[in-house]
Amino acid sequence: MDAIVNNLSVTDNDNRPTQAEAEAAVLTLLRWIGDDVAREGLIDTPMRVAKAYKELFSGYDQDAEEALGRTFEEVAGYDDIVLIKDIPFFSHCEHHMVPIIGKAHVAYLPDGKVVGLSKIARVVDIFGRRLQTQETMTAQVAHAIDDTLRPRGVAVMIEAEHMCMAMRGIQKQGSTTITTTFTGAFKTDPHEQVRFMTLIRG
Repeated sequence: MDAIVNNLSVTDNDNRPTQAEAEAAVLTLLRWIGDDVAREGLIDTPMRVAKAYKELFSGYDQDAEEALGRTFEEVAGYDDIVLIKDIPFFSHCEHHMVPIIGKAHVAYLPDGKVVGLSKIARVVDIFGRRLQTQETMTAQVAHAIDDTLRPRGVAVMIEAEHMCMAMRGIQKQGSTTITTTFTGAFKTDPHEQVRFMTLIRG
């Protein structure tokens, strides 16, 4: 649960396949599924897929701690819950590389400083744009905020539908998976957890 997927190291970046190699891999998959790679509709598909993957998995090239870097201490003594709910995101299952579509609810209890609200959504985006399990992503978002902002507590809930369940295998459309991670006061004080849940469902 506490696993954090770090950015690729310089060595890993140096060893990344080229654009041409990525496109060749897509071409191989198209042949493998049995389609005609010479037909008009597929001629530019390898290039498009490689370009789309670069965008869909851009989280590997971004640092959540850097995104949270700027904080504000002029909060007029405010120290109660800050909640950003219904943050839409999409990710991809690391087991089948098919979409995970959902929303995140993120809260923290400030300890003298706050962070721009858009930065919280940015952190969800950064971890979403990587191959994921929902459990890992939930923990990553919570720990990135906890480690960088050092609040009195962090609460994260993610609700998502997994296309690996909807499109293949058991094929159960519409089922939702819910995961939570709590740190600090949210973990030790049941009252704070109840407040978090009440605000989300309110």
